[in-house]
Amino acid sequence: MGAVYLATDLQTGRQVALKLLSLQREFSPEDLAEVRQRFLRESRAASSLHHPDILEVLESGEAGSDAWIVMELVQGQDLSAYTRSGQLLPVSQVLKITARVARALAYAHRQGVVHRDIKPANVLVDPVHDSVKLSDFGIARIADGSRTRTGLVLGTPSFMSPEQLAGLRVDGRSDLYSLGVLLFQLLTGQLPHQAESMARLMNAIANEPAADVRRLRPQLPESLAMVVALALEKRPELRYANGDQFADDLDAVARQWVEAMPELDLDLAAQQPPGAQTLHAPAQNVDAFAQTQALDARDPRHNP
Repeated sequence: MGAVYLATDLQTGRQVALKLLSLQREFSPEDLAEVRQRFLRESRAASSLHHPDILEVLESGEAGSDAWIVMELVQGQDLSAYTRSGQLLPVSQVLKITARVARALAYAHRQGVVHRDIKPANVLVDPVHDSVKLSDFGIARIADGSRTRTGLVLGTPSFMSPEQLAGLRVDGRSDLYSLGVLLFQLLTGQLPHQAESMARLMNAIANEPAADVRRLRPQLPESLAMVVALALEKRPELRYANGDQFADDLDAVARQWVEAMPELDLDLAAQQPPGAQTLHAPAQNVDAFAQTQALDARDPRHNP
């Protein structure tokens, strides 16, 4: 939703990211006033978040029929490119990134702010500076309960929790479900639920258990499969209560992985193409997230 531009703050000379949201074009006239009020409320809430792993919102406002948000400018790229088989990150990096996002969410939830649209495109990583940034807080909430001109409620259905898809009230545990979907995809290159239509996808998310990640990557430890399964529980009360718990379990699995699977790490390193690097040791002018492993799995379908 919206386009992002490189801009310069004329008062400070600082380079920033400017996101423009064309509310009048996106939403029906009868919803526009409510959407504008919601935008101002949500952007204020987002600007109150100050966490090293959350993209900082510096300022927001309206200009004619458009709304705008000024954000800190960060280097790197989002995780979208690393969610397909053959382009996956090392498991240790996936666990570290996911744990950092979980702790960022724990902080936001303590401030009473729910993200509502956790997905690869909203997690920015910079291997040079070991940076992880969660972006777009409140953007999905702007459209909550309103219809776009095309008749669709904004959001990313494949990553939505059962309660969010059902239009029920959501809290931080919905974000943790979405983070569980992201973790599943980063580990396997596939989504936990796939369907040919929106109706079938919604039914699958609401009623069908997600596959065990070990069916797609048998070498993953049982402890990690249990973490993913807990995050993807259908009922919110059965999931992690908060992001700190989620992150603690991911950290524990990461320690076990390094201690118990050094030979597997070596095998993965041997499969890297020339120039491939990990998050902690990027080489100059080399993509630190280059292909690390090819899985014998069919390509995932695109998110509906």
